[in-house]
Order: sequence, then C-alpha cells, then structure tokens
Amino acid sequence: MKKLSILSLSILPLLFPSLALAHDVAGGNGFMAGFSHPVLGFDHLLAMLSVGVLSAQLGGQAMWKVPTAFVVVMLFGGVLGMAGMQLFSVEQAIAFSVFALGVAIAAAKQAPSIVAMLFVGFFALFHGNAHGLEMPHLSSPELYATGFIIGTAAIHVAGVGIGLVARKFSDGSQLLRYVGAGIAGIGFHLFVM
Repeated sequence: MKKLSILSLSILPLLFPSLALAHDVAGGNGFMAGFSHPVLGFDHLLAMLSVGVLSAQLGGQAMWKVPTAFVVVMLFGGVLGMAGMQLFSVEQAIAFSVFALGVAIAAAKQAPSIVAMLFVGFFALFHGNAHGLEMPHLSSPELYATGFIIGTAAIHVAGVGIGLVARKFSDGSQLLRYVGAGIAGIGFHLFVM
C-alpha cells in the first residue's frame, strides 16, 4: 500500500489544470523548441502520458504499436502545420483528446491494437498540427520536428512505464482508472473553458 501511495503522489501533480494550454513555449529555435512543446504544454503532456498508460493497459504489442502510430500520424499533422495548413478546431480537438484518453484509461477496456491505433491517431493529427503551426519563425523544420518527435516519444515511454509499474501493485489497475477519470475531468475543463 505504501508503494501505491508513492505512485499516486507522483501522478498527483499531473492533475492540476492551471498550467494547461502552455503552447507559447520558449526553448530555442530548433530542436529544443520542438522538444519543449509537448513537454511543457500541459494539455499535450497529459495526452502523451495517457497514450503511454493506455498502451500499457492494453499490453502486448499495443505497448509499442499504439505510441508509434501516434508519433507517425503526429508527424504528418506537424508537416501540414509547418506548411501553414491549419486543421479545424485544433485547440478544442487537443482538449477533447485529453478527455477521451482519460475516459479510455478509466474504462480500462481491452481493444484490438488497430482500434487503439486509429483512436490515438485521430488525435495525433491535431497534436502534430499544433506543433507544426507553432514552429518558431527561424527554426529548422527538420530539427524542430525531431525535437517534438523525441519529446513525444519520451513522454509515451514515461506513460508506459507508469502503466507497467501500476500493474505490479494489487490496486494499481484501480489507481490508473482513477487517474484516467481525473485526466478526463481536466480534459473536460479544458474543452469547456
């Protein structure tokens, strides 16, 4: 129970929406600008962690297939954004992704990898588009894209790690469901504000 409390306390700071929508991120004009966007944007951070946790809940090949699908589709959305093509309602879609991913974690239902890949891929398009649209003017597109890809992948790995560690505890699955509900609540707040 002590380990479960430590795990829940380590996740608790992620449940505060006051840092949400931190899209205007300082961090250089290349790799670091790209890397910092998903890491310092609270809505992006929650969504990326959620993709990792959801992947760990699904288990098996989904642990690498689902995050990989997210990164690939996100890159496509990023290229569209860098080309100046803005998708409709990008910020609302990102906020809704936090809500939907939280609900998926809270539901803890098994789904085929392809369904999970399509689910996260839809949202990845919007996350990538936001990254691309917010590329600093003088940035190298290649360095910037490399930065947001590595930042996103690192957060996915952290989310998978959280999910795997939680599964080792007797109440870990239930804790993840509560965390998912909290994330869904933050996503709902972001969506309606």
